[in-house]
Amino acid sequence: MPSDVKPSRTLDCVGLYCPEPIFQTRLELDKMAVGEVLEMIADDPAAEEDIKSFAKRTGHELLELSKKGNVLRFLIRKTK
Repeated sequence: MPSDVKPSRTLDCVGLYCPEPIFQTRLELDKMAVGEVLEMIADDPAAEEDIKSFAKRTGHELLELSKKGNVLRFLIRKTK
């Protein structure tokens, strides 16, 4: 996974719980241009599976998923 990718935007969803991280991620990606990368940070334990499913369902590319303590960091490239 490319850890040298620089995100175009960062979305902080720490403290938000399902379905808010997915909802906020969708809204943010809708504002972005194709090819831009969104960094989303969340501490919802469900976010890992939710974001994986969201990326697969919508066709966006999940570039990276990392964990530090209970905080998850996702890099998602907008594809369409």
